[in-house]
Amino acid sequence: KSADEILITLTDGRQGFADIVGLDEDTDLAVLQINLQNLPLIDIGDSHKLAVGDVVLAIGNPYDFGQTVTQGIVSATSRKRLGITAFVDFIQTDADINPGNSGGALVSAMGELVGINTVIISSSGGSQGIGLAIPIHLAIDVMRQIIENGHVVRGWLGVVAQMLPKDTALSAGLTQGGVVIAGIMQGSPADAAGIMPGDVLLEIDNQQLANPQQVINLISQYKPETAINIRVLSGWKEKTLTAIVAQRPSFKKNQ
Repeated sequence: KSADEILITLTDGRQGFADIVGLDEDTDLAVLQINLQNLPLIDIGDSHKLAVGDVVLAIGNPYDFGQTVTQGIVSATSRKRLGITAFVDFIQTDADINPGNSGGALVSAMGELVGINTVIISSSGGSQGIGLAIPIHLAIDVMRQIIENGHVVRGWLGVVAQMLPKDTALSAGLTQGGVVIAGIMQGSPADAAGIMPGDVLLEIDNQQLANPQQVINLISQYKPETAINIRVLSGWKEKTLTAIVAQRPSFKKNQ
């Protein structure tokens, strides 16, 4: 974002400059247009099919050593936000990812691109066997939206949601759970719809809600100006409200 120039170096020795097509801060991804011809391509895999134990390779440029490949396995899938980005269920791998690997490819044993290496979880700054990658299906969706729209379009409701305490759910007889509203942004779609702090969100368009991350992901998938039905428990009384989803503002906190 703050770079004056971006220089691309290929494995065949060619170099060229790249232009930023667009950025998506919510996933920490950028789309670049490389001013070179006959660029090498990689086959795209299906990150939905990844399973724990699958062999993966992490490709990058750790510590400016040059192109490096490390091997590991998929340790977990669908790791949630973790305070890193807003909309990513990460692939967790124990393939060594060190400073300089970010933005590199996570490749399956078949040589297919399944993720974009993003960050490590470490107390020392070096690899400790917990690396995280953005699934390629999400990265491709971000790329397509940036190319088509110049930015990623996400729906926004304007609520701060928290897990519903178990004792509250039991006392209210909510066997299916729900999500409690801790705050409402003034002037937001939730505010206009009449949702209040302390209300419990039960369903959005008949889809039951279990945790705050589910609310964020679900709302973000709606296009702005879409009307949605929200079933809430307000003051021990259930009611259904209608909200008009808005375009998510350019900040990372609150949904």
